[in-house]
Amino acid sequence: MRRTVRKLAQCFPTAIVSGRCRDKVFNFVKLTELYYAGSHGMDIKGPEKGSKYRKDGEESVLCQPASEFLPMIDEVYKILVEKTKSTPGAKVENNKFCLSVHFRCVEENQWSELAKLVKSVLHEYPELKLTQGRKVLEIRPTIKWDKGKALEFLLESLGFANCSDVFPVYIGDDRTDEDAFKILRERGHGFGILVSKFPKDTNASYSLQEPDEVMDFLQRLVRWKGNKYQ
Repeated sequence: MRRTVRKLAQCFPTAIVSGRCRDKVFNFVKLTELYYAGSHGMDIKGPEKGSKYRKDGEESVLCQPASEFLPMIDEVYKILVEKTKSTPGAKVENNKFCLSVHFRCVEENQWSELAKLVKSVLHEYPELKLTQGRKVLEIRPTIKWDKGKALEFLLESLGFANCSDVFPVYIGDDRTDEDAFKILRERGHGFGILVSKFPKDTNASYSLQEPDEVMDFLQRLVRWKGNKYQ
């Protein structure tokens, strides 16, 4: 997959948008040619120097709209780590501009109690909001920013916001990716692809069942680009 994404980035501007901390995502992917949008798009950084998509003199960090919330995020993280110690399997992850409380390894009969515990902590922090992903509770600043806003920002930063000859494609498998799918549907230009083995209500236009199919799709895009200019 890494080789495929590297080849893709040589053909098209490519970004990874994740709920996880940007540094964690980069350390996993290890491709300097990409745009990385961590913390649900609240921490966006462009490619390293030398990339064909990075302009000379362009700053590396493009966007951090929630910087003022960092002290509060750290404070809530410490509280939640302490509070969730009594819930076996619970894991609190600090993603810099947001927090994730994972309950995939928590007994199902304890899920509701864990959610109540998290809500009780957030009751004292009205500037933070709680949403749910795949077996994870997401805690983010209440600013109007999500993966859809990150997608819009990237398109504008690249000068593609009003281009009729640029076709954005967004691939995702989480509930939080619906914000980006919705943006593309509302634009009427580009489309979202949901990765799921099961039918779901979605704003995506198409679907792929699993990561292997995603890789095959990306490889086809690379081949199409190569054939187009031969």
